[in-house]
Amino acid sequence: MLKKPEARAQTAPRLTVGFILAKRFTLCAFANFVDVLRLAADEGDRSRPILCKWTVLSDTMDPITSSSGIAVQPKERLGDPRRFNYIVVVGGLMDDAEKLSPAYQKFLHEAAAAGVPLVGVCTGVFMLHEAGLLDGYRCCVSWFHHSEVVEQFEGLDPVTEQIFVVDRDRLTCSGGVSSAHLAAYLVDKHVGRAQANKSLHIMIIDDALQAEKPQPGIPLDLKTQDQIVQRALLIMQQNIDMPISVQEIARRMGNSKRQIERHFRMALDTSPQVAFLNIRLDLAQHLIEKSDKSVAQIAVDCGFCDSSHLSRMFRRRYGCTPQALRRPIPDSLASSAMVEDAPQLEAGA
Repeated sequence: MLKKPEARAQTAPRLTVGFILAKRFTLCAFANFVDVLRLAADEGDRSRPILCKWTVLSDTMDPITSSSGIAVQPKERLGDPRRFNYIVVVGGLMDDAEKLSPAYQKFLHEAAAAGVPLVGVCTGVFMLHEAGLLDGYRCCVSWFHHSEVVEQFEGLDPVTEQIFVVDRDRLTCSGGVSSAHLAAYLVDKHVGRAQANKSLHIMIIDDALQAEKPQPGIPLDLKTQDQIVQRALLIMQQNIDMPISVQEIARRMGNSKRQIERHFRMALDTSPQVAFLNIRLDLAQHLIEKSDKSVAQIAVDCGFCDSSHLSRMFRRRYGCTPQALRRPIPDSLASSAMVEDAPQLEAGA
């Protein structure tokens, strides 16, 4: 016999989450996480906290202002962490990251001691680390901040090539849409895969991504431990639409052009110029396959002079034109050709 709605509303939730929001937290990361829980918690889009329950916790109950200026009013004081399946710390801007208050740290240490898994979202990862709660754990950070993390947070074991990381009772992600996928992972585990997929589909996110899915936009292979190469790759990634010369990259880094070229050859067995070209061609390929943008617009977005310039470089690497990639092509044409024989192009590459 089906339960009446009133009776069903009394059913204990399968997934309970308490949120701790840092000052100037990232609203997008928080909202994505909460909305996955909200949409999975009830039938349709009614938003009743039946299968999932969530609340914002505070030591002072003062409103917490996000980095976008929108404030959130906490609902409960910290209390006993054992009433939650997970405690999620949502951080914000890198420059505004600060240590958690003593009350928050005490609460999180009590949660860890009680076996309640802790979740770090965005710079919440760094807050957990500074509270001594990530010692011996792998954690996910954005590739965009990899070099800053290595410099500022000694002892942190950052993973930049995955959208989220689950390491025993610590779960971490870099924020943005990845927080929706991490939330969907928890819903799948505690409530069901159908509810997880339903949430993502209503949010117009195609499908749940597994933790091992690479972060979008990672330049080449950030698994290299060479920090000079990592920093150079990040500068390239940030200047895709207006490519800069290796000389300018060296100036910004405080290194010589010759030094950067030597590190690229040793770490990636290629030159900085070719690496930069490959980054731009990788993005162009992604946009050609996944977007409806014209080839001319893609050429501009990826730092090429025009569509002819993009087509010439594209054919050299992929063996076909951008236009052909949008049509079914024989497998023989899909094989990638290396661009090591590309001219040593600087800003105009």
